[in-house]
Amino acid sequence: MIKLPKAFELRMQDMLGNAYPAFVRSYEKPKMQALRVNTLKTSAQEFLQKAPYFENAQARRVPWEPNGFYYEEAMPFGKHPFHEAGVYYIQEPSAMTPVPCLDAKPGEKILDLCAAPGGKTTQIAAYMQNEGLLVCNEIHPARAKILSENIERMGIQNALVTNEAPKRLSELFDAYFDKILVDAPCSGEGMFRKNEEACREWSLENVRLCADRQDEILDCANQMLRPGGRLVYSTCTFAPEENEGTIARFLARHPDYEIVRVEKKEGMSDGRAAWTGGLDVKNIADTIRLFPHLIDGEGHYVAVLQKAGEVPDAYQGFLKNGLQKGSPAKDVKEFFTFQQENLTINLLEGKEDCLLCFGEQLYRMPQGMPSIKGLKVLRAGLHLGTFKKNRFEPSHALALALKKEDVKRHMELCAGEDKNDTSVINAYLNGQTLNYEGEKGWYLITCAGYSIGWGKLAGQIMKNHYPKGLRK
Repeated sequence: MIKLPKAFELRMQDMLGNAYPAFVRSYEKPKMQALRVNTLKTSAQEFLQKAPYFENAQARRVPWEPNGFYYEEAMPFGKHPFHEAGVYYIQEPSAMTPVPCLDAKPGEKILDLCAAPGGKTTQIAAYMQNEGLLVCNEIHPARAKILSENIERMGIQNALVTNEAPKRLSELFDAYFDKILVDAPCSGEGMFRKNEEACREWSLENVRLCADRQDEILDCANQMLRPGGRLVYSTCTFAPEENEGTIARFLARHPDYEIVRVEKKEGMSDGRAAWTGGLDVKNIADTIRLFPHLIDGEGHYVAVLQKAGEVPDAYQGFLKNGLQKGSPAKDVKEFFTFQQENLTINLLEGKEDCLLCFGEQLYRMPQGMPSIKGLKVLRAGLHLGTFKKNRFEPSHALALALKKEDVKRHMELCAGEDKNDTSVINAYLNGQTLNYEGEKGWYLITCAGYSIGWGKLAGQIMKNHYPKGLRK
């Protein structure tokens, strides 16, 4: 049983009243395990047919995310090759709640302002289906690197990953984004069952500090959201100061917003007017509370806000530095040679002006990508590969973004009937070379049809190009 901070217990008892004993008992239960199928790579139906561990392709869905599934703790999904192939993302079930409320659509310009480690970003990307612009930002450099790695693993092609303070971004983007997610840094009370360190580090002072930080972040988000745009705010805490209180203070500063009512699934609770810090807020009950004694998941809070106004169809918003200019085709001849020799698709179809060279690295930018001048950028769209001595070497990111029908040659490593037998593909993931007969050249390595990396065949030896930093 987790030892809860005394001040936290007293406050929760005051908040929940007769429901408090049930709330406390929820800490005696094991934490819930869940994954979300990556629809950029497969459908939920196909995944269940191919998935290991589930008996008879049966799994219980997460009620608020159609591609989310619960699984038992003994099922080692984190160690299965499908995880490395980006077929799914292991994600706490309650954390899947905010993104469906964002209602992301292909072709939109969307900002995930506090994005690491990437669960919600990759969820947004799946809804966008690689169309439009997804800017995902993280202020802490180490966490931004993890975010970028998860963007790569999930085969996301339209993401600009930045490592900036929200204030800095708000100086460059004015009324620009169609939708913004603020999954705010918080005191983490909702994760005590999952993360005992958060429990040990909790204090009332930190709750107040988090609330102040949330006010600043939301003001930056307001600056960057276009008229008529949608702002979704979420936390993984129970603290009223950081939830209803934060929304109440924001609406007092920005009366041109209103709370949007979204469908609540069974077990979800209403926001409480008594928890706004004394401010009168219309429709605060339409915000969402998730308590672990009422749902199968941890604690969470979600508020959906709509900004007043509307914009014309061709509206672009203001970019301080304009759009990013691409690199001329004459500078990347080796890439075109690689594409012609190894792919069945044209990666630049309709996007001929979207190539961008970073030194020896080549990216395909999202259409209409903002200028990266003055920005700390970790990923500027899809990393295509590296120029090396008059040749082009494809990137791991490109492998994970491709399907087997996109390449002229692929090598399947785990197509057997036993879905739990991963010995051959694990040899590849360990960096071993493989024997293979076929035409020499680049091969997309696949696991049950899902791309997982590159190999290069020469003399009946498949040279392993799985990144050394990812090998098991």
